[in-house]
Amino acid sequence: MHKSGFVNIIGCPNVGKSTLMNALVGERLSIITSKAQTTRHRIMGIVSGEDYQIVFSDTPGIIKPNYKLQERMMQFVVTAFSDADLFLLITDLFEDIELEESYLKKLQKTKTPILLLINKIDIGTQDQVNVKIAQWQEKLPNAEIIPVSALKRMNLETVMGKIIGYLPPGEAFYAKDEFTDKPERFFVSEIIREKILLHYKKEIPYSVEILVNSFKEEPDIIKIEGEILVERDSQKGIIIGNKGDAIKKVGTAARIECEKFFGKKIFLELFVKVDKDWRNNDNRLKQFGY
Repeated sequence: MHKSGFVNIIGCPNVGKSTLMNALVGERLSIITSKAQTTRHRIMGIVSGEDYQIVFSDTPGIIKPNYKLQERMMQFVVTAFSDADLFLLITDLFEDIELEESYLKKLQKTKTPILLLINKIDIGTQDQVNVKIAQWQEKLPNAEIIPVSALKRMNLETVMGKIIGYLPPGEAFYAKDEFTDKPERFFVSEIIREKILLHYKKEIPYSVEILVNSFKEEPDIIKIEGEILVERDSQKGIIIGNKGDAIKKVGTAARIECEKFFGKKIFLELFVKVDKDWRNNDNRLKQFGY
């Protein structure tokens, strides 16, 4: 009997959702930084076996939105609540249990199974783990709790076994050799955005969107042209840096990461453009896939 299902990963920012999905899928699909709101889209990662297919969905961390971009990000979370065969609720040893009340209520009422993974146990004590398990058992008695470390891959085989056990009978949704539903350009834009998150501070990374205007694959090289959109002229100056030093560092780091991802030599050209208040512009947000 073949089994298949949608396993949707939800939780607050910075608890390790993207690290976990990448570890379970075995591919680096979601970008990872220590900053909140790193994940903006709903990103699918597909794991297929002979008699099963798991479609993982990484979603943005649950927040209270402050502008339209964040509202659209939370729409991805709402969708994830409506089509899951299994929820992977990710928390960690150090997070206060302050999941947005409306989402917590949905989880308390849902008939969909919940695997609650307490992440980062590699940097805590058994006593901390026991306390956290007890707290969550009280909040979500309908969840099955497993302590894990996504980074160190602790207990992930157990998690995979549990996930396969929860899958309903069904045919595969995707070809067995596919590992994501996103196009190549999406991963280029995410890699560039990750490097901006890592290289710049404060508001800059949150004011940025990436457009991949050109992606030309030749036998031994991929030529890519990317555009970094910012909201203000002052941000454009910061992104470029003194004599172009800052954008050159980002470009080099992104090119190296793209070469690892695609297994091919990359030529990457980056430009910076001001697109005023794009985070609150409905048409622009639609164009960017939000």
